[in-house]
Amino acid sequence: MLLLCKFFAKLQGIFGNYAECDLFSLWVFYRYFMAFMIHYLSLLAVIFDIMTTTDYQKIIRQTTFSLSAPTLKLCPPDTGFEVAFAGRSNAGKSSAINTITHQKQLARSSKTPGRTQMINFFNVGSEHSRIVDLPGYGYAQVPEAMKIKWQKELENYLVHRESLTGLILLTDIRHLLKYFDEQMLHWAKDGELPVHVLLTKADKLKRGAQKTALLQTKKQLQALELPFSIQLFSALNKEGLDELADVLGNWLHLGENLNVDNADFDNENLANDKLDNTELNNDN
Repeated sequence: MLLLCKFFAKLQGIFGNYAECDLFSLWVFYRYFMAFMIHYLSLLAVIFDIMTTTDYQKIIRQTTFSLSAPTLKLCPPDTGFEVAFAGRSNAGKSSAINTITHQKQLARSSKTPGRTQMINFFNVGSEHSRIVDLPGYGYAQVPEAMKIKWQKELENYLVHRESLTGLILLTDIRHLLKYFDEQMLHWAKDGELPVHVLLTKADKLKRGAQKTALLQTKKQLQALELPFSIQLFSALNKEGLDELADVLGNWLHLGENLNVDNADFDNENLANDKLDNTELNNDN
């Protein structure tokens, strides 16, 4: 604001009263300046093919269901780019996927938590970019043999899936990371994957409690020494959608896949993709 006053004072010295430095003049200048910058930046984005958050959101809204795989052997070909959603059976994975895609029934959750034991694939804009909804974990109702089977399947997927570019771990903001959350993070570390943590159902806590939970979870993640980002998320309040869209857009390379039909993707070094540190919040 001080710089603007000096600018108008300079104009006043040149043009006299036509450039009077008052709040109204500053406001008018600010409005025109911001309109120009928005137009200019939008033009640059088009010229240099730079994807914006809005661009990512438009593509993500085109997400469609692809298939459900009971085992890794029945998953789609290991090409393109995938981002996996993982979390306990009550963490809100289905709600997060439905909210970010603006589709109420895209991802469906079982009425009996822990009973949906399938890997669900969703195409984001094209078959080369996929969201993967991993089976929920942590419920006692699931037979022990099934638990062991799926733990092994999840480990193999996170460590060995070449097209997997990152893991989004969802956890209820009201609870610290539990044993199997940390196990998923260790597997992600073994697979050299970046991790983005959604502290879901943030609307359940007041702002001060949210910050405390965020800090505590950050400390847990830092102790694991893996690349991570974290944010608050609420499906109920639609909070954190922009941050999540940016994560998905970057990890799924959405800007590169708009006009690609049949292409071979080089997945080398995808695990080195990094995130900007953000803060999110979710609901189931």
